[in-house]
Amino acid sequence: MLDRERIVGALGAEWNALDALLTGLGDAQWEKDTALPGWRVRDIAAHLIGTELLLSGEPTPDSGNDVASYAHVRNDIGARNEQYVEHFRQQSHEAVLGKFREVTASRLASLRAMSDEEFHAPALTPAGQDTYARFMRIRVFDCWMHEQDLRDAVGLPGGETGAPVELSIDEITTALGFVVGKRGAAPDGSSVTFDLGSRVLHVAVDGRAKVVDSLPGAPTVRITMPLGVFTRLCGGRVDPENVLESASFDGDEVLGERIARHLAFTI
Repeated sequence: MLDRERIVGALGAEWNALDALLTGLGDAQWEKDTALPGWRVRDIAAHLIGTELLLSGEPTPDSGNDVASYAHVRNDIGARNEQYVEHFRQQSHEAVLGKFREVTASRLASLRAMSDEEFHAPALTPAGQDTYARFMRIRVFDCWMHEQDLRDAVGLPGGETGAPVELSIDEITTALGFVVGKRGAAPDGSSVTFDLGSRVLHVAVDGRAKVVDSLPGAPTVRITMPLGVFTRLCGGRVDPENVLESASFDGDEVLGERIARHLAFTI
């Protein structure tokens, strides 16, 4: 069972970090393009607001535009997200920031008021059927990844320590077996260690690839890279060709590079 206090506390901490980051931005920075196609800094803020409004039971606004036809909108979830982006594009940066503060404060209060039964109840999440607790851990991951999108866009690195990043890595590990075994095509009997500095993750392939606490011996390949590069590759934010020079491979380099080039798993 996931730790409720840790998850809710991390969400609060992440929303505070986003508030502080957005508060310090000037008008020109709010209009900077990001690594997400079609979205500027202000659009990521709108998306964050929109998701929490949706989880609060608010109806999705209708911009009147055919958002499904936009080149960067690939599915129904993307179209819904775009409706919030379009809605908040009509508002000032100050109004968007004010709404972010309002909705995150309301959501945090709601999460703290939930019973344990409600928080751990079965729920449909972006990763499929699981629990509401898992959904909220995914929210930590999503919000933290978007903080990094914002930081990259405005040239303000940071936010790579603390509970939000730890829970984000925990969430990434749920997909790591699939990424290594299917996308990276690691052969049966092989093993992989990801050395991210502050975290070390192990994957063993025994019929199927899965994350394990430790390996009985040396891995088939040890992939060493900065945590920020790893998470951006997992999120599909960067072209592997542009960042693999910061990675090293000890062991089967061919396997290591193939896995590193296929880490992206988010939608």
